[in-house]
Amino acid sequence: MKYAIYSQHPDINPEMWVDIDKIIAKWRHIPGSVITVLRECQDIVRYLPSELIVHISKGMQIPVSQVFGVATFYSFFSLTPKGRHNVKVCTGTACYVKGIKETINRIYGKYHLKEGGTTEDRRFSLEGVRCLGACGLAPVMVVNKDIYGAVSAEKVVQILEKYE
Repeated sequence: MKYAIYSQHPDINPEMWVDIDKIIAKWRHIPGSVITVLRECQDIVRYLPSELIVHISKGMQIPVSQVFGVATFYSFFSLTPKGRHNVKVCTGTACYVKGIKETINRIYGKYHLKEGGTTEDRRFSLEGVRCLGACGLAPVMVVNKDIYGAVSAEKVVQILEKYE
């Protein structure tokens, strides 16, 4: 079911639009389903570009402001492109004391990737978080769902090179 004229968007191919429309059709008449629709659409595109938010709004027949409000309220939604691999580095006290800043600097030096950013090729996104709950392993880094402890500036590039 096609709800709107598909925009030309470099990150959304025709097959993705079809899958997005299926999601909208499935949840369209269920009150309070905007979060689910946004999450499932973000799983497809890896972020929520403005064209997608407008498309969801039209398909669900709710104001763009409401869809945008939900997308910006919850931290697990992203309005900017994300990498194929999400890298989280703990910047909490234990990790900071044990050298995570040098590790972050090494990531920047190798991949030109700053906290909160994504590499140009969208291979990695880097996020600094206050705690990963693994202080005994400090400094800690999580790539996707893989946890790495005792991450040093010397080891970080070797770890990241495993992820294409």
